Amino acid sequence: MSSPPAAEVVSLGCRLNIAESETIRALIVGRDMVVVNSCAVTNEAVKQTRAAIRRARRDRPEAEIVVTGCAAAIDPAGFAAMPEVTRVVANDAKLAPASWGLSTPLPATLFTGHARAFVEVQNGCDHACTFCIIPQGRGASRSIPAGAVVDRIAALVDAGHREVVLTGVDVTSYGHDLPGAPMLGSLVERILRGVPELERLRLSSLDSVEIDDRLFDLVTGEARVMPHLHLSLQAGNDLILKRMKRRHSRAQAVALVERLKATRPAIAIGADLIAGFPTEDEAMFADTLAIVADCAIVHAHIFPYSPRTGTPAARMPQVDPVIRRDRAARLRAAAAIQRRDGLAAQIGATASVLVERPGTHGHAADFADVHLSTPAEPGTIVSATITGATDTHLIGTTV
Repeated sequence: MSSPPAAEVVSLGCRLNIAESETIRALIVGRDMVVVNSCAVTNEAVKQTRAAIRRARRDRPEAEIVVTGCAAAIDPAGFAAMPEVTRVVANDAKLAPASWGLSTPLPATLFTGHARAFVEVQNGCDHACTFCIIPQGRGASRSIPAGAVVDRIAALVDAGHREVVLTGVDVTSYGHDLPGAPMLGSLVERILRGVPELERLRLSSLDSVEIDDRLFDLVTGEARVMPHLHLSLQAGNDLILKRMKRRHSRAQAVALVERLKATRPAIAIGADLIAGFPTEDEAMFADTLAIVADCAIVHAHIFPYSPRTGTPAARMPQVDPVIRRDRAARLRAAAAIQRRDGLAAQIGATASVLVERPGTHGHAADFADVHLSTPAEPGTIVSATITGATDTHLIGTTV
């Protein structure tokens, strides 16, 4: 007998897309179908989406090619017109069983093969950062009720997952649209109370200005909340931050990190930073370069600015692309120093490591990559003595 057709999901972009793609995967089991879950964050991301669609058609000439996600939401007609595309599914309908011809309730999907599971708690965004097109693709901010989040996490823990990551487009805006307007801190507290078996809870990218006191106390005082925060900083110069329409100042970002580290010294800081934003001169860039050390950023996501058609920033005076790339390289070099020094400081310590496939490495609580001298079962948590460090990862011996 021939094997049934393989359903495939190609996920581009953010962690939220990864979480949503797992749900889509469960909805299309047994179909001769490829779903491209697109990204629109930059013009390059849109090009990559189109390339993925063309590649899917070459690889699967008989399959149904379905496109969804942010790029398809912003330009549905353009994607529907591609000869490779069978149909386009609206971004706000891609998790609905009816969009995939099903009448049954949404299945309890599991992140099979993943050491950690991603749980969407919020979608959309109410802000208008001048470089960002995502609100047009995701719509207004909307939150998942806490009870549904707790039930989802409990099911994942029952299925064997040891770590859960809360995801969303603007996670720290959680709750404003729910009765009583609960904040993210109250959701985290309810998860910890409602799922006592959950061993590790991790948060995806946060807007520093919206970290409420309850969330701060949990991040710094609750062992089950991982000591790793990824902040959406974007820049370290106040004028550039204003032109981006960000809501924090440089001083506020630095003060937050100082408070975090004073209260929980082991906390590791990650950040998104954009190099070469329109109008950025060398002095402005120097402020962003300096914030890497000022905030001890060890997990850096650094992007040379890329104009996105349809955003205000794309109409501003642009920095030469060569200069953008050079500044991004300088930021990466500065972040590499922070990572190297941060890793070296952990030699001799003991780390709790969530083991990932194929069992030879995993991530510590602070999200440091740990290479294990002895393979362990993927999905388990092991204690490892840190015996060495490279510029990019730790070396550990299981205890």
